[in-house]
Amino acid sequence: MTIGNVLNRRAPVHDSKYLPIADHGLIGDLRSVALVGSNGTIDWYCCPRFDAPSVFAALLDVDRGGSFKLAPDVPARTKQFYIPDTNVLITRFFAPDGLGEIQDFMPIIDDSREADRHRLIRRVVCVRGSLPFRAEVAPRFGYGTQPHTVHLEPHGATFTSDSLSLALTAGAPITSDGVDVCSKFTITEGESVVFALDRVGDGVPELPCALTEDDQLFDATVKYWRRWLSASRYRGRWREVVHRSALTLKLLTYAPTGAIIAAPTTSLPEQLGGERNWDYRYVWIRDAAFCVNALLRLGFTDEADAFMDFLSEHVTLRDRGDHGPLQSMYGIDGRADLPERQLDHLEGYEASAPVRIGNCAARQLQLDIYGALIDSIYLYDKWGKSICSEQWDQVSTLVEWVCEHWDQPDEGVWETRGGRHNFLYSRVMCWVAVHRAMRMAEERGLPADIPRWRLVRDAIYRQIMRRYWSIERRAFVQRSEGDVLDASVLMMALAQFVSATDPKWLSTLDALGQDLVSDSLMYRYDPAASPDGLRGREGTFSMCSFWYVEALARAGRADEAQLAFEKMLTYANHVGLFSEEIALTGEQIGNFPQAFTHLALVDAAITLDQALDRAARR
Repeated sequence: MTIGNVLNRRAPVHDSKYLPIADHGLIGDLRSVALVGSNGTIDWYCCPRFDAPSVFAALLDVDRGGSFKLAPDVPARTKQFYIPDTNVLITRFFAPDGLGEIQDFMPIIDDSREADRHRLIRRVVCVRGSLPFRAEVAPRFGYGTQPHTVHLEPHGATFTSDSLSLALTAGAPITSDGVDVCSKFTITEGESVVFALDRVGDGVPELPCALTEDDQLFDATVKYWRRWLSASRYRGRWREVVHRSALTLKLLTYAPTGAIIAAPTTSLPEQLGGERNWDYRYVWIRDAAFCVNALLRLGFTDEADAFMDFLSEHVTLRDRGDHGPLQSMYGIDGRADLPERQLDHLEGYEASAPVRIGNCAARQLQLDIYGALIDSIYLYDKWGKSICSEQWDQVSTLVEWVCEHWDQPDEGVWETRGGRHNFLYSRVMCWVAVHRAMRMAEERGLPADIPRWRLVRDAIYRQIMRRYWSIERRAFVQRSEGDVLDASVLMMALAQFVSATDPKWLSTLDALGQDLVSDSLMYRYDPAASPDGLRGREGTFSMCSFWYVEALARAGRADEAQLAFEKMLTYANHVGLFSEEIALTGEQIGNFPQAFTHLALVDAAITLDQALDRAARR
């Protein structure tokens, strides 16, 4: 390992006012999510959907972002966990005079695609003894830019801003200072107090009172998640972590359209104090397609159906010339315009500005997205439902564009901002696009210009083998101009472009392990050797660490892969969630939780299970 000792020089500050990123659980209702700290504070919540302006954003600015604090009014130890096989989160408090817990969830009753239904429930229960609690509800609408009024009511309060109104229902007396709301109460064994936050106004239908319906909503939500998870076909060695990843991926889906977002947060830094802070609350074609693949491998077909509907109903193929008929990302409603801007009034997590909303990478050329999407459609056609004639026409349009434009530089899978280059990963995924489309055409008897497609597929293969193999490094390299190694070349074996036991590939795998892997943790690339247009460094990329596990397993190195996989699992947080990256200190950094990481975990676990089973039979 050659680069790890220079990355992430600034370590997280544990006595900081900011809770570590990993000290959070996630709840959601397939429309939005909330991050609940292990201290009982909700410090990230956007309403009414993932990409809406934040209501609570203390994760990005403790003083100006807003939060929903709820905890004992005495010192207490905490423990946080999920009710098994659900996304209902429990934060338990241990104090000298009692034991209490907060049950946090967003009710889900059915598979409705209605967009406006939205409720967050926090139920405080005293399990033993007696405990005083304190609640502080301090919304800051519009990323902390919109003023609001508070109107106290018999059982709560209404917060009203220009763009959004929220009703707080409280099972305990509350007071207000004109901006925030506070409640102090004491409960004894067997007693509970409920707080619920609902979107109101703008024609949103009124929901039943949470104070009388909390038991019913709690039970229905638990049943929903367990019923959904029961469709999993996974019976392997790592059931708990795989199913937690599946539940997390489901939370990142937007039920009204079928969109799948990359992560529910924005601007959590890839390096503390650095500028690598991005908004991930959108639909990356690549990430969503890989997510569909992972869910299909587990047996979940409804999510694949919904994503295909999203593509058909909300994504329009456009003639954008050399930029291609698809963007790299879209809004959860299919909108194409995602302008990027900075929120200079927020200091950022641990003062790691800038805070960004929107993402101008939507305008980049990323050739690999065509391979990711067509591979997903191929697997959907194979394991889900046969695609229709209109969908095949769209696939053919994409393949024809790839045939004309595959041999050009692009910004690549890592969305570099230092100019376009001829990236190997982009070439491999263009090969995947043509190859998978040919398979579909031949297996289904669909109309296609197979001779032409075959010529292009073979031309891509030969160029990669000729121009991207470094004799000096004895490895396939990041791009044609240089000898830089890159974790993305692992896709050569994972996508079956090259045999996982090909001598050239095994030599590449060894080189990657030597240069980019640090005790199971893998860096994407070395920015010093391959400038990406941004200042600073980053941590190890957790998705790549799981890709490495899968590549080892496919190469017949199952024991080594198992050790790397199980080491990697130890970097999950206390409830099994992963962010984008792991810092030099071992802390989770980057947007949280990250779909890419969790889907790669699923794929690695399934492939490793198969490899270990084969080894056991020998």
